[in-house]
Amino acid sequence: MELRENYKSDQTVISYEQTGKSTNTNELGMRDMQARVYERRNEKYLLVKAPPASGKSRAMMFVALDKLAHQGIKKVIVAVPEKSIGRSFKDTSLKKFGFFEDWSVPQYFNLCDTEDEKEKVKRFKEFMEPFTKAKTLVCTHATLRFALKELKDEQLNDMFFGIDEFHHTSADANNGLGEVVRRLMNNTNAHVLAMTGSFFRGDGVPVLRPEDEARFTPVQFNYYDQLNGYKYLKTLGLGYHFYKGHYLSALDKVLDTTKKTLIHIPVTGAKAAGAYDKYQQVKEIIDLIGSQVDEDYNTNIITVKTKDGRLLKVADLVNDDADHRNHVQGYLQRMKKASDVDVIIAMGMAKEGFDWEWCEHCLTIGVRGSLTEIVQIIGRCTRDSEGKEHAQFTNLIAAPDETQDDVTVAVNDMLKAITASLLMEQVMAPKWNFKVSADEEDDASIDKRRQVVVEGLKPFKTPEGKQIWEENMDDLKAIALQDDRVKASIESESPEYIHNILLPKIVEERYPQLPEEDREAISQRFSLDFVIRSVDPSPVTEDEEEKSEGNRLVKIANTFINLDNLDINLIKTINPFQRAYEIMSNEIDAPVLKVIQDAIADKKINMDIDEAKKIYLTMFQEWRKEHGDHPSLQSPDPNERRMAEAIRILKHYKIRRDMGLGFPDDKKKA
Repeated sequence: MELRENYKSDQTVISYEQTGKSTNTNELGMRDMQARVYERRNEKYLLVKAPPASGKSRAMMFVALDKLAHQGIKKVIVAVPEKSIGRSFKDTSLKKFGFFEDWSVPQYFNLCDTEDEKEKVKRFKEFMEPFTKAKTLVCTHATLRFALKELKDEQLNDMFFGIDEFHHTSADANNGLGEVVRRLMNNTNAHVLAMTGSFFRGDGVPVLRPEDEARFTPVQFNYYDQLNGYKYLKTLGLGYHFYKGHYLSALDKVLDTTKKTLIHIPVTGAKAAGAYDKYQQVKEIIDLIGSQVDEDYNTNIITVKTKDGRLLKVADLVNDDADHRNHVQGYLQRMKKASDVDVIIAMGMAKEGFDWEWCEHCLTIGVRGSLTEIVQIIGRCTRDSEGKEHAQFTNLIAAPDETQDDVTVAVNDMLKAITASLLMEQVMAPKWNFKVSADEEDDASIDKRRQVVVEGLKPFKTPEGKQIWEENMDDLKAIALQDDRVKASIESESPEYIHNILLPKIVEERYPQLPEEDREAISQRFSLDFVIRSVDPSPVTEDEEEKSEGNRLVKIANTFINLDNLDINLIKTINPFQRAYEIMSNEIDAPVLKVIQDAIADKKINMDIDEAKKIYLTMFQEWRKEHGDHPSLQSPDPNERRMAEAIRILKHYKIRRDMGLGFPDDKKKA
């Protein structure tokens, strides 16, 4: 498909088969993903990891109604991160599609439509009383936290809690929602269904402590399966633009006002914002779109006349005046057709869970340090909608000071990471395995080249300590990278202070239940991992004033993600853009996505291309003469499995090379 001129950028274009499977329903009116969740409806704790727009909200309705009717649950409480997301749980007719009951929430107990927080808590407590006949309530995460502080554990029994955007339920010691979930699981018989579209681990604080998360039954749905099954949406574009000067000077090159567009501006004081505060940025963007001709004072929706005479409706979610924001949010919750709004300007809002099915273009200004945030933003424009064939994510970034080659590598890594995240693959760097002595038994699953013997290293006292280190190193790293104490100490304190004081403190706060010996063992390995990787524990600290904000892109690509060993090259050409440049990527369609998935799977095999070639030329030739067949990955014979792995790696590498997706430097040949 030809790329439209207004979307020139570092483009990744993903094509889909349009099978309709994602939107077609079964005899109960359920999509594919919803049916998968419903099959697990009898589980007490369900964790649903599925992409934005896959129908998670309705999946929760199906499960909640079944629990009310057949599992002894008395009431249902659904919690969402912000009020605007509450519209996803509005009254929904399900019986006409084959289900046994409709979803309905009494207006009085839709607390997302209520302004006063004290009134919300009052109504929540009223809802929980046995004499209240209402069975369903919707509120924000904040209301849930406040209300449960005033309720006893026994009042929460026989309840069903649906937690939307579950990654807010952090294991962080200061996260109130995390404590709420642990309280429900440990002190009551309540059922919990948790949902999240943020499945890329390692760039944020983990959702739950490992021992808590292990109690959930997971249901996972692949992002590509979802998009491949859409009826209308054909392609998704991922693009990067690099500009010189201020982003407002380049915005008109990427903003197409004929497309339903969600613009995320940088916060006031951020490098990308420059001297403009958030209100000035909104005014400049509106002036760029056209001339403001009206503002509806009942909804605060702005009407703007473009230079070619079109009238556009603009929603300003940046203005934090309470009345203004409530009016706009209320309008967006009630919108029913594409013509209700054309452009939404936001800053910290309208990311996760925000439902605007007609959105075609997400335009994000400034570097985002979290892949979770990027995936959530992408999800705002990837809902299937009649008449929408292409969805676009564009990141407008100040040109980094680094060399063009360094930026090219960083962009390729970011594209690989985003694409892999959409495929629900984990692409964080593999960890080092530290041994107390050379005599310690090797872990067969660990690359021997990544094993290090450290004299004086403390052994683990309990299996729990060892398991936490082996399975949660990325979470610990993410916590340290984002910890304000670590960031503040980079310039002012010695490395010894960070490694001897701060990192052990993080481990202690993260795992207070572990014996002190295990916490010390984890801290030692944690610190060693940082040292060996030569990781700067602050990839997003402020650069010097004269340095470009775009440098963060390179630092993030080099620090949060290590994709050097994922042999996929998505860079096609490098062209001029504005006063800087754009990096054009290869188009990504269904076959390419399959190649990326296979390449990631190959990296889970402990074998490089040279070893695979050697096995093919020696062991496999003899095998074929004797057996006349290919070796099996499922064989109980380790030699046969090794040959099968070698064949897999060579086969997939050849495909990557033939499709132009081989090693980025093209130095290695199979």
